[in-house]
Amino acid sequence: MKQLFSALAMLMMLVVPAANAQDNFISDELFTYMHSGPGSQYRIVGSVDAGTKITVVDRNRNAGYSQVIDDRGRKGWVETKYVTNQAGLKTRLPALEKELSQVKAALESAQGDTEAKTKGLITSLDQRNAQVKELEQHTSELNQNLIDAQTEIRELRARIDTQKDDLLMRYFTYGGIVAGGGLLFGLVLPHLIPRRKKRNNGWA
Repeated sequence: MKQLFSALAMLMMLVVPAANAQDNFISDELFTYMHSGPGSQYRIVGSVDAGTKITVVDRNRNAGYSQVIDDRGRKGWVETKYVTNQAGLKTRLPALEKELSQVKAALESAQGDTEAKTKGLITSLDQRNAQVKELEQHTSELNQNLIDAQTEIRELRARIDTQKDDLLMRYFTYGGIVAGGGLLFGLVLPHLIPRRKKRNNGWA
């Protein structure tokens, strides 16, 4: 009977740690020793490198040691302070590098988009400036044409006024010549026509 109870007790000791087993990691130290028991006084059975994935099968809180199985299947006790549930750098580094590459790619893409948008804005701004410059030049040409037209109109009006004055002066001159000619003709005409001699009827 005692042998039966002993066998059951041994079975329970084997089953319970297996049920509580969980994956952990050795913290980022250089390495830590594995002992055959929960304490440094026990024989060293090996060492575990930093970042190694382990399975915790038991913990001795009083001694501060945890029983683990490493990635090579070795079983031993290590100090609990070196056991962590966070993956070590050796495990996290590839994921971090991948994430860093993704962030860099996203940043480069964003920079490319920004540069493309900036280039597009600069091109659009240059086009608008060119259009504004062209409109200003066209406006300047129109203003110059308007000034030239106004100058030409003033010159034409001055010429018309001068022609009116010349025409009026010619009228006066022609009128004076005609009047003078008529007066002169009136004065000369009597001398050109012979006078009739009076008849002497013999009256004394």
